[in-house]
Amino acid sequence: MIKRLRAFIVGVEFEMKKVSWPTAEELRGSTVVVLVLSLILVIFLFIVDFGLSRVVTFIL
Repeated sequence: MIKRLRAFIVGVEFEMKKVSWPTAEELRGSTVVVLVLSLILVIFLFIVDFGLSRVVTFIL
């Protein structure tokens, strides 16, 4: 059991050395993109929800 755990940890360390980590600038840019797209999605869903609730209210 301990040997398997040790082999797993060694494997994880080996694979983590291959990872290409983003720079601070790339990370900041990606964060801005995610936040802007999330805001656009929130606004879109608000408009759709508001419109559908008005339609349902009108029908009922």
